[in-house]
Amino acid sequence: MQLYNTMTRKTEELQPMDGKTVKMYCCGPTVYSDAHIGNLRSYIFEDILHKTIELAGFDLKHVMNITDVGHLTNDELDTGEDKMVKAAKAAKTTVLDIAKMYEEKFFNDCKKLRIERPFKTPRATEYVGKMIAFAKALEEKGYAYLSGGNLYFDTSKFKRYGLLSGQKIEDRNHGERVEVDENKKNQSDFVLWFTQSKFEDHALKWNSPWGEGYPGWHLECSVMSMDTLGEEIDIHCGGVDNLFPHHENEIAQSEAYTGKKWVNFWLHGEHLNLKEGKMSKSKGHKFTVSSLEEKGYLPEHYRYLCLTAHYRTQLIFSYENLDSAKNTYNNLVKKIKELKKEASKDSNSELLDIYILKFNNYLFDDLNSPRALATMWEALKDAELSAKDKLSVISNAEKVFSLGLTEIEVDEALEIPEDVQVMLDQRQEARANKDWVKSDEIRDHIASMGFAVKDTKDGQELSKI
Repeated sequence: MQLYNTMTRKTEELQPMDGKTVKMYCCGPTVYSDAHIGNLRSYIFEDILHKTIELAGFDLKHVMNITDVGHLTNDELDTGEDKMVKAAKAAKTTVLDIAKMYEEKFFNDCKKLRIERPFKTPRATEYVGKMIAFAKALEEKGYAYLSGGNLYFDTSKFKRYGLLSGQKIEDRNHGERVEVDENKKNQSDFVLWFTQSKFEDHALKWNSPWGEGYPGWHLECSVMSMDTLGEEIDIHCGGVDNLFPHHENEIAQSEAYTGKKWVNFWLHGEHLNLKEGKMSKSKGHKFTVSSLEEKGYLPEHYRYLCLTAHYRTQLIFSYENLDSAKNTYNNLVKKIKELKKEASKDSNSELLDIYILKFNNYLFDDLNSPRALATMWEALKDAELSAKDKLSVISNAEKVFSLGLTEIEVDEALEIPEDVQVMLDQRQEARANKDWVKSDEIRDHIASMGFAVKDTKDGQELSKI
């Protein structure tokens, strides 16, 4: 299995450190609002990775954190409000109530999208004591300093800072007028522990050696990862927006703490964009799973759309693109129903094995879901494969694609009463004569008998109400 490693800029073979079990940590949601579908694209990518690792025969320990404190509106510069506190103020409730509500909603969205829940999902607020101990150790090792009441990580002491992204904060903000934290020795330094000197009215506070306060967002992930998976892990994932400064800062503090390499593979999923640019909550973009459902789309339609693009390429969201994914998905469902009706028992096992191997190899090649998807369709159109073989291809694809394809059932034949059939014939004649009033009257009469009539390009379609 080959994966693209952001750190080395190369595709490399996945080899678990213990030879069998892949240890994977993923940056989870900050639970202050509904997850928009751009956020959820990252979790779909990580779910595909999760299931492909298992398809490859490895065991997997997958951890994803829940951020319920410490994530600021500007984490590059350690400025702005804590996102959790800001949401709680707006809703006139507590931070913990906000966190509980949106965590439940997040996992409900994941369930709809058939995203498998990770092995562990630790919450930041449950690890504050261990974060304090971690930060204290960094201070004792000379990597952290107290300034203005806050504890900062000194990036000048970590010589490999910037290696993952090739960036530093001063590079990103070149020529901009930005708020400067006068307490920092270097602009790229970041806060390990905030005290009241930074935010006097913070809703969540803990006692610490540096004063009452709360942890920095970057600190949280290092501590939760090491506590649940150990000091060295195989894979760390996140959206491309986490690459800098979040992942860069995680590396610095983690490797300063342990004195050894922390992560073997760094994987980053690209953005879901709108035609006019990046999808963002701050810009008022309200595309959620629920809003798509309200417009008549299934969560599977959106998951299918995500499969059509490689995780390292940007995907443009539009309702036209979603409609295309919906139509293709619906055609796939129709095809599977037809195959189940055939239910032939003969098999071309050699050709079947070739298709499954080809499908799997595309996924093992850095999760190439578009090529794997094309291979699945190729098999469904191959006259040399029986219906049984084609359903086997679907069953194998479903291990990773998770589109509900193995749950599809053949529609039961609808028994049409004789008097209803007579009315259908009369309605067909009325429509042929363009007598729309009579056509509607017959349709309403049929509805009163418990049947709905839908006009399609192939004629009238009857279903039970």
